[in-house]
Amino acid sequence: MTKPTPAPETPPANRLATEASSYLRSAAHQPVDWHPWGPEAFEKARSEGKPILLDIGAVWCHWCHVMDGESYEDADTARLINEHFVPVKVDRDERPDVDARYQPAVAALTGGGGWPLTAFLTPDGEVFSGGTYFPPKDLYGRPGFPRVLQTVADAYRRTPTKLREQAREIQAAIERSRDAPSAKGAVSWGLVKRAFDAILMNFDFRHGGFGEAPKFPHASAVELALTEVAQAGDEPLTTVVEVTLTKMAQGGVADQLGGGFHRYSTDERWVVPHFEKMLYDNAQLLRNYCQAYQVLGIEYFKEVAQGTVAYMDRVLSDREGGGFYGSQDADVGVGDDGDFWTWTNAELEAALAPDKELYALMAAHYDITPHGEMHHNAAKNVLFVAETVDDLARRARISPKEAEARVAEGKRRMLEARERRAAPFVDKTVYTSWNGLAISAYVDAWCALGSDACLAFARKTADFLLEACHDRERGMAHQWLASTGPRVWGLLDDQAFFALALLDLHVATQEPRYLEAARSLADILLRDFRDEDGGLLDLSRPEAAGAVAKPLGSKVRPIQDTPTPSGNAVAAIAFDRLHATLGDGEYQEASARILSAFAASAPRYGLFTATLALAARQHLEPLPTVTVAGGRDDPRARALFEAAARAYPPGKPVFWVDAADGLPGGTPPSARDFVEGYPADRRPAACVCRGETCNLPTSDPAEVARQLAAAPEAAAPPPPPA
Repeated sequence: MTKPTPAPETPPANRLATEASSYLRSAAHQPVDWHPWGPEAFEKARSEGKPILLDIGAVWCHWCHVMDGESYEDADTARLINEHFVPVKVDRDERPDVDARYQPAVAALTGGGGWPLTAFLTPDGEVFSGGTYFPPKDLYGRPGFPRVLQTVADAYRRTPTKLREQAREIQAAIERSRDAPSAKGAVSWGLVKRAFDAILMNFDFRHGGFGEAPKFPHASAVELALTEVAQAGDEPLTTVVEVTLTKMAQGGVADQLGGGFHRYSTDERWVVPHFEKMLYDNAQLLRNYCQAYQVLGIEYFKEVAQGTVAYMDRVLSDREGGGFYGSQDADVGVGDDGDFWTWTNAELEAALAPDKELYALMAAHYDITPHGEMHHNAAKNVLFVAETVDDLARRARISPKEAEARVAEGKRRMLEARERRAAPFVDKTVYTSWNGLAISAYVDAWCALGSDACLAFARKTADFLLEACHDRERGMAHQWLASTGPRVWGLLDDQAFFALALLDLHVATQEPRYLEAARSLADILLRDFRDEDGGLLDLSRPEAAGAVAKPLGSKVRPIQDTPTPSGNAVAAIAFDRLHATLGDGEYQEASARILSAFAASAPRYGLFTATLALAARQHLEPLPTVTVAGGRDDPRARALFEAAARAYPPGKPVFWVDAADGLPGGTPPSARDFVEGYPADRRPAACVCRGETCNLPTSDPAEVARQLAAAPEAAAPPPPPA
């Protein structure tokens, strides 16, 4: 009798088993002797004279999972690592400050970066070699990981002094690059115009978006283009916005059934995405579609925004307690490459059976054929809009309304079928910076879609984070988990993004506590994060000043938009809005110093300084302000307030003054005269001001919206100085 083969034993848990991060815990039973980031690993490397193997990845990262399965779960590879290295694993979402310091070093060596980031460090934490994904054997023109490990180990054993000198030279070069004189520039319209030029230069007129494959959303660039479309009706930039948002929404990068967006497209047509879904992408794109609907009135953009809200509500949020979750994974298991999201012909037939006509309609709509787009399984199809509803109506000789109803029915049944599949993992970590983006997006959804539910959840989330992650002296913590509470303090993006979200909430709710909390965070930024020239540093944690690894003591002053907006640019926007709301010149000066610190170097980064250009535009041409005079319980005053708060442009100060209230700081003098001279028994009215010039008061909500939509005089920026 043949004995059954015993199941392989699970390796004992390593140090990562007790970590808070889902990504780190997923490696808790790998045979690699992993250390979390911290002094213990570096002390061990120094005492044993070994280099450090640093792996930086994320729970949503497909190739991180691939390398985990191929290499870090392989006993022979683990033995090689444990013998020659001190291995350290880092979650880039949990520690963006660590990732920000090692990506440039690896990029300097290899010409590129990304995740997984594989770096070899000296015991002082400086990079002497590295790369990204390495296959288990020589493949794809990349050396196999065991060969890389052995080569690096041999080199470090033979010439440790040489490699340490090389690491110091690499770090010194990066420091020189960061500290190079920026030739502080004047804050001028030239910065804004050059950003518009970069948008048009990189725009893909055929497929929308910017650049070639792989193609990422550039939400800040779209938002910047919209400012000029709204103000001047710029035709080329209108094309940029319309084509980009339409093609993205029709592509496979959009979840055609469940709403929301995947992280990026591997091709220029937006068809085959990397399937992970990030909170920061969905928040920023929700803002794009809401604002584009307000400016352009395209109904399709409203539908996309509503679908994105539905996804975020259903999957990426804690409806009970408040807070948005970080991400949803691309895959379910090893060997899976987006199988949850993709479809075979047989799966479509089963979902729509026995309605063969509906099957044919949906197959044509989404181009579902026997041979799909996925390399790992040729039968799998990515859903993208190959034929519009109007195309389908002509094909089937039915009315567009009937075709729309049939497509809606097909999508409903397909989504029901998909929901019966095992779904990819959702990382329920609440990241403060990303939640700030999501709160602002939900306020935009209240403005554009009229969704009171979105505003209510934005408030719930802000209240939860102010309670759970706020400290009067330290500001906002970076993350919150139910199992650990707040963790990782002192990062720039958390303070800046959340301050801006609180200002958005203050406009929408008129609650002073949100304004006071935003002011408190701004003051922490000015006290703890400011560099000598006025630019802001990406962290203020004292323990990061070199105690763990030398690169953590280096200055990083984010100017570029990465997947998220530049922390410096967002802070500048928040400072100017605080000045407009409170009338405090210190905040205006702080914004000017940030913009001046980066004005000369911004052109080097082109499209990636769109948020900086947004900040410069707001600084040079302040947003309008609206003052509403009328009782809080008067529906006529409520109608005026909502017309003002919900109208484009976003972020403008709105003051709703009841006769019993004092006048808020920052109220324009002309509006102040209007309120102080306005009898309480008169019909409520609103006054729209631009700078010191105010329109005549009006009691018509439609007139308030019209005045806000009107372009200011001499709005077109002059050409940049020679």
